[in-house]
Amino acid sequence: MVRAVAPLRISFVGGGTDFPHWYADHGGAVLSTTIDHSVRVSIQLRDDRQIRVRSLDLGHLVEYRIDERPRYDGIMDLAKAAIERIGVAKGIDVSIDSDAPPGSGLGGSSALVVATLAGLAALEERSLSREELARIAYAIEREDLGIAGGWQDQYAAVFGGFNLIEFSRVGVAVNPVPTGPELLDRLRERLLLCYTGGVRNDVGLIDAQIRMHAEGREETLLGMKLLQAMAYSMRDAVADDRLDDLGSMLGEAFDSKKKMNPHVARGTRIEEMLGAAREAGAIGGKLCGAGGGGYLLTYAPPERRASVRAALERMGGQFARFDFSSTGVRARSGERVWAPGR
Repeated sequence: MVRAVAPLRISFVGGGTDFPHWYADHGGAVLSTTIDHSVRVSIQLRDDRQIRVRSLDLGHLVEYRIDERPRYDGIMDLAKAAIERIGVAKGIDVSIDSDAPPGSGLGGSSALVVATLAGLAALEERSLSREELARIAYAIEREDLGIAGGWQDQYAAVFGGFNLIEFSRVGVAVNPVPTGPELLDRLRERLLLCYTGGVRNDVGLIDAQIRMHAEGREETLLGMKLLQAMAYSMRDAVADDRLDDLGSMLGEAFDSKKKMNPHVARGTRIEEMLGAAREAGAIGGKLCGAGGGGYLLTYAPPERRASVRAALERMGGQFARFDFSSTGVRARSGERVWAPGR
């Protein structure tokens, strides 16, 4: 039995600038941190050539034989594609459990792929660097499955920690942000992670964003420039212990996201919920992920947390307790621990 764990992440700002169509010409930057919510994958060898993949939280089960190409039909495709890309010599049972539903904006899809890859690598005692693991995970999502998106989630799940992640034609650079336990404790006391009660389905938000960029839409280009610049401003606010400045910039980040793609909150109560949070005392807040639903991240002084929470709960919000995590993907088989190399 091999067990692998990959962390989920909170992205503060910069999502969208990690897409090749943007960073190839302009560079890109994302500020994010991993948290103690995760995707967990267990892999057990079988005595036959059957592959079984089960989602413990969603209740899905798929089965096929090794010598059959998996059918990508929307059910456990990420795990099937990871198994197909790495390859296995014998049958396996794969069980997957996630702390966040798909489309919630916490990078769960990439964490699932990364954890599955790590588990398979540990099973085969295969050595992979962190860069290799992130790039394979990206290839599975973007090339093998044709899922639109950027690079940030794969690198966050593999590396872990509080990072400024930069993107360019040359490659990806993961730069840890100077923090300490006391600063992170105070930041956690001011952040609230609220599930809006709905998740993003395939509403075409990323495709729309790419199309608006290709068309040269002025507001889209401006929004992306602002998001990229704010990744550095927010990084500096954290490093300099100016936490309230970080909180106020969350609202600016959401405004810039709406410039980049005016449809991110379409059909949701997100803007109404963020307005209620501000009226209750939040300094700032933003939508996590590409849009269409999922989690909100709000920042409020400790003395206003209870009122912000109560205001959002009245609107159906559900709060998730979390802590920061500095650990990237890991796998374990008995006493043996597998981690990607540097």
